[in-house]
Amino acid sequence: MGWIDVLFGRPLASSEDQGERISPVQGIPTFGLDALSSAAYGPEAALTILLPLGLLGVRYIVPLTCAVIVLLVIVYFSYRQTIAAYPSGGGSYTVAKENLGEGAGLLAAAALMIDYLLNVAVGISAGIGALVSAVPRLQPHTLEMCLAVLVILTMVNLRGVREAGSAFEAPTYLFVGTLGLVIVIGLYKVVASGGHPAPVVAVAHHAPMAVEAAGAWILVKAFASGCTALTGVEAVSNGVQAFKEPVVPAARATLTAIIAILIVLLGGIAFLVRFYEITATDPGQPGYQSVLSMLTEAVAGKGIFYDITMFSVLLVLCLSANTSFADFPRLCRMVARDNYLPHSLTLRGRRLVYSQGILTLSILSGLLLILFGGITDRLIPLFAVGAFMAFTLSQAGMVEHWRRTAKGTKAFQGMLINGVGSLATGITMLIIVIAKFASGAWVVVILIPMLLLFMTRVRQHYERVAEEVALKNGMVLSARNLTPPIVIVPVDRWNAATAKAMRFAMTLSPDVQAVHVTCDADEDKPEWQWAEDEPNGVRVPKLVTLPSPYRQIMHPIVEYVLKVEKENKDRTVAVVIATMVERHWYHYFLHNQRGEFLTALLLVNGDQRINIINVPWYLKS
Repeated sequence: MGWIDVLFGRPLASSEDQGERISPVQGIPTFGLDALSSAAYGPEAALTILLPLGLLGVRYIVPLTCAVIVLLVIVYFSYRQTIAAYPSGGGSYTVAKENLGEGAGLLAAAALMIDYLLNVAVGISAGIGALVSAVPRLQPHTLEMCLAVLVILTMVNLRGVREAGSAFEAPTYLFVGTLGLVIVIGLYKVVASGGHPAPVVAVAHHAPMAVEAAGAWILVKAFASGCTALTGVEAVSNGVQAFKEPVVPAARATLTAIIAILIVLLGGIAFLVRFYEITATDPGQPGYQSVLSMLTEAVAGKGIFYDITMFSVLLVLCLSANTSFADFPRLCRMVARDNYLPHSLTLRGRRLVYSQGILTLSILSGLLLILFGGITDRLIPLFAVGAFMAFTLSQAGMVEHWRRTAKGTKAFQGMLINGVGSLATGITMLIIVIAKFASGAWVVVILIPMLLLFMTRVRQHYERVAEEVALKNGMVLSARNLTPPIVIVPVDRWNAATAKAMRFAMTLSPDVQAVHVTCDADEDKPEWQWAEDEPNGVRVPKLVTLPSPYRQIMHPIVEYVLKVEKENKDRTVAVVIATMVERHWYHYFLHNQRGEFLTALLLVNGDQRINIINVPWYLKS
């Protein structure tokens, strides 16, 4: 077993695809980590906006969270319908494209791609940020730790969907279990104390003095920040085909479980924060402590349980990027099949995953982490913009889907659910853009048109290529009027590899030219060894010597090939290049690579009438 098999697992045959599909239990960590991890930062994001209200701001967290949960339920019912209507996957892109047109589909795809990219960078940096806040001496190594987590996530996902889901099961359920236990204990203490629970560990900081009154604008901004909890909800609808048969019930069960857990976590955290009167601390100031850390201390105190809970939060924050690794390659594959992205993104790798999509996401996320030094708090406001744009387009597309394909009560119910959802998410998207524009949402407003332009140019390129290589006027393959090519064989010295290339060239055409470049006037002439008279009328090759006073080798040959082509407009030219093939990669440094350079130059400078043939000589040593 080679080291590649150890790292990434043995290659899987296409027939093993069904065995690599996942169950709903594995689907929760595969597609739900992004959504579930938002319970760790969604309520805190809203509480941070409410800081200017002082302790009064805590009273608004429950109604704001209820509004977010209502929106979450609306989106849930919409995506249940999407999964059933489009079991092939693709989510918002497929729904918008097939019902609202390709432009709307591309807009949804661009929004989701940016959302997935930001999710990787922000999720990893948030997890490492939590670790650094607990162990400050690690702060100088923030970027290195972020990149290490990114490499691990990439390698795990390259091993296949099923293995990735299994690898992240334990951290996911540990997070849900410990945080759920905090909520249960906290609710019991609230009820038992008549609504006045005594914290086991008093809140380390004091609520700041109110510097402004509760106005509509600050509440709107807090709601917009809290809506980051909805990111990742669309993931299941994009990856329906990753589930075991029957895929629709399995995908729906996974989506239901993710939404139910998220509602319990969001609602429980908001309720306990209200009664324990826990406010956020400024992430940029000394003494910062996360809301979940303070809440766990207040409910259960410091100790082993606190350490396990905080460890599970850290793990899930880092691993929340896995949702992007599960969905981004699948989305790219759908878009590439429509010729808007490189076709290589449609190919599955050795472990039946779309490896190039995974590597693309990893590289782009790595660049983003490096650009921001592993500290990407400023990117958090961008999160929800792409997600809610995709929500809105998907649900508007489903309204059109029901109008076209269904009648009666079913059509009315479907259009009502999706219509309300589209309106709600559309309004929310506008609120988020307006409230977060100055904080960074303007970046998405610029990135999405740039990505749309890129995808449009890719499509135009494929269309031009298809038009150029298309058979014209019913053209069919014909053997008439075939003329042997003029064959040119660049020769450095006379040896067995050169002789093999020459013999092969002589099978192609009676018109063979051996071209040798001389760099010095007094250079010893090589002794060419071939017979003057060959049997069966075979013409011997013609020797052409090209002087090169400036000791250039490649350019004289290229110029000669172009000259021969220009002088023989009714003939094709074949360049046969002898190529040494080493057994070990490190031996390549011991030889010049003129064959590869010459091939590259001919490809750049040549045209349709110049053909290149490499004849390998395999070295045994």
